[in-house]
Amino acid sequence: MNSRQRAYLRKISATIEPIFQVGKSSVTPEITAAIDEALEKREIIKINVLKNCFYEPKEIAQVLADRTRSSVVHVIGRKIVLYRPAKEEKDRKIILP
Repeated sequence: MNSRQRAYLRKISATIEPIFQVGKSSVTPEITAAIDEALEKREIIKINVLKNCFYEPKEIAQVLADRTRSSVVHVIGRKIVLYRPAKEEKDRKIILP
C-alpha cells in the first residue's frame, strides 16, 4: 500500500466509529475471529484500545494485522484502523486510487 492509498483510507476512516474494543484480555481468538469477519464485510474497521490493556496500541495493531492478513492504515492514540480488500472483486466496496 502506497502513501496515496493510505491517505485515502485515512480520509474514509475519519467518518467511521470504532466497532470493537480491546481491553484487559488483549487479543483473544474470539476477537480475532470477529475482526476477521468484520473485515470481510466492511473492508475497513476502527478498533478502540481501552486504557486497562497491558499492550501498546501499535503492538496490538501489528498482531491483529498479522492474524487477519490485513494492513494497518494508522494508529492514532488508542484507535487502530485496519483495512483488507474483499476476496471477490465484485464484493469490493472501497476502490483504492
